Amino acid sequence: MGYKVLYRKYRPDSFDNVVGQDYTIKMLKNAIISNRNAHAYIFTGPRGTGKTSSAKIFAKALNCENPIDGNPCGKCNSCINFASNPDIIEIDAASNNGVDEIRELINNVKLVPSNSKYKVYIIDEVHMLTASAFNALLLTLEEPPSHVVFILATTDIQDVPITILSRCQRFDFKPVSRSKMCDRLRFICNEENIDATDDALLEISKIAAGGMRDALGMLDQLSSNGSEITRDVVSSYFGSVSDEKIDELLTSVFENNSSDIISQIKGIKENGTNYAVFIEKVIERLRNAAIDISSGKSKYNVCFDDIYSFVVDLNECLTNINLNVDPFIIIEMTFLKNMNRVNSEKYFPGNNSADCNILGNNDASVIKNAESKLKKASANKEKLVINKCPYKIDVAVRINNCFVAASKEFKSKVTDSWVDFMNYLIKKDRSLVSILADCVVLAASDKYILLSAPVTSTIDLVNDKIDTIEGLYSEFLGNNYRFAAISSDLWKKEVEKYRNNVKNKIKYSYMEESISSNIDSIESEVDESTVSADENIEDVAKDIFGTFEVNE
Repeated sequence: MGYKVLYRKYRPDSFDNVVGQDYTIKMLKNAIISNRNAHAYIFTGPRGTGKTSSAKIFAKALNCENPIDGNPCGKCNSCINFASNPDIIEIDAASNNGVDEIRELINNVKLVPSNSKYKVYIIDEVHMLTASAFNALLLTLEEPPSHVVFILATTDIQDVPITILSRCQRFDFKPVSRSKMCDRLRFICNEENIDATDDALLEISKIAAGGMRDALGMLDQLSSNGSEITRDVVSSYFGSVSDEKIDELLTSVFENNSSDIISQIKGIKENGTNYAVFIEKVIERLRNAAIDISSGKSKYNVCFDDIYSFVVDLNECLTNINLNVDPFIIIEMTFLKNMNRVNSEKYFPGNNSADCNILGNNDASVIKNAESKLKKASANKEKLVINKCPYKIDVAVRINNCFVAASKEFKSKVTDSWVDFMNYLIKKDRSLVSILADCVVLAASDKYILLSAPVTSTIDLVNDKIDTIEGLYSEFLGNNYRFAAISSDLWKKEVEKYRNNVKNKIKYSYMEESISSNIDSIESEVDESTVSADENIEDVAKDIFGTFEVNE
């Protein structure tokens, strides 16, 4: 007999061998013990969590002549001949997803089992059925013959029509926990004489992300080397990254060492590390650091708020990465941004790391110092409100002037080169990278660019450093551009105003810039030159704004 891969060799043959699904397995066993079997079930959950295996075990237990505590006995004729039993029909919906295949199934349902109590249909990846196939299955699924049981399995429950779900008993299979996965891997290593360290098995379980089949597949690949399987071997073979390297990277961030950050992330990328796995592991280490801070045992000289902001940025990075761009460029900028955030003056003017809001720090002098600064900030509140717009530029005028010649082509040109501009800034002025990393291009003309960012503080920083940004962008592109950063709320108002002006056949004209700007009340200068009557209003507006998307 040829070699059988581990996930097939150790496929569960009884409910007791299914890993990490205790509650679901208990319910299925109770159904067998009490002889209260439904006519249709649906098993849903991530890949490799035991859905199809449990469906086969349940089908075997339904037809078992002497089930033991809900498990098939494995000794009766039905159990022994289960693999060749014609009454157990397994269908792959991915390749048999048409209405014709379902009609054939419906015709066969009427036939009684040849030598079993039940005819069991296991339909794997049922979400792949077409809408017509689902509709054809509805009536039979609701009222099948008494000798028929349907077991549907899917990884994408949201794609299964509610009319199908309402006719089935639903069982959710959860990702297998790391501890239970490690226990199972250790058992298989002992059975197969595979030499693997506990750290290596834990690393496999992290990469597998809850999928037992994936974990066994990785163990199978690594065992072919014939040498000891260590965590470093797992990391190098599957492009993972060790906890030690993540700790070194975080230390570089918290010590504001930009050169080390860039070289370390480059090494992680060249190792073939999956960016999603990498970010997930960094977030996990930051979580542990946050817990250490709350207990007063932190090894990093940072506060809880820094950790929290870093985690939020990484999570946003993970969800917003555009795969047309190298994801590690975005990751690198996120790390550099948080390097510049650590120990910054974001709590009170002139604060230092001792004033940072470190949980568990009960030092009376620090608290007293913070309270004193709060009182001073409160006393100066009115003054701060009066001086809320200390920009070097006239934002209102720049918005107006951008609209004069803005177009979708100019915006696309700027957007397409934005990542290259970020790389250019890494060499010229790293502090600007952390500011501009969150910005998006709203509109552009041949002379003006409008930006926005999720938070007001970033918008303020962009407008405050506008001269430096414009100078570096001019060096990068070779053309002189003027920038302005605005909030999403203001952008919505300006978009609506522009549409109304186009509708009323009014065009924008250039305005001369002044020193100050009140961005809360912008009145654009327009002339009453007519817009061609046969021009569609939406087309004219979309030529500037595209699909009118704003940064919420």
